[in-house]
Amino acid sequence: MIIGTLADSARIEPLHPLFKQVFDYIKSHDLLHAPLERIELDGERLFINNVLAKAKTEQEQPLEAHRRYLDIHVLLEGEERIGWRALEDCAEPREPFNEADDYMLIDQRATAYVDLQPGQFAIVYPEDAHAPLIGEGEIRKLIVKALV
Repeated sequence: MIIGTLADSARIEPLHPLFKQVFDYIKSHDLLHAPLERIELDGERLFINNVLAKAKTEQEQPLEAHRRYLDIHVLLEGEERIGWRALEDCAEPREPFNEADDYMLIDQRATAYVDLQPGQFAIVYPEDAHAPLIGEGEIRKLIVKALV
């Protein structure tokens, strides 16, 4: 997992060929006031889900993991806690891996947590089981999906 701010995103852009494109887009658009929808930047290779979601407690939110995509969780409004646990340390998933939607859920607690403020992001790779959307009320955020 990588934690950072949009203001300093240039430091991590060399880590993935799609990072510069997505961070340039996010920093040049007012996505807080944009429609809640999927924004395609490069078809299925790179897209953004602009969402407003109801927060959950740490106990309610299972860990999730992906295989084909990495996620960039960018907080736009509110406060969000994201849990993390190394995938290799996770128990068996709740159900078999969902290939079509690229995810699995794991009924296990995170071993570490990070609290995001607006303008901050967390990048989670396939080896990072994560529990997003922990908090209170509603969370306005971007969930970027980039092919690994």
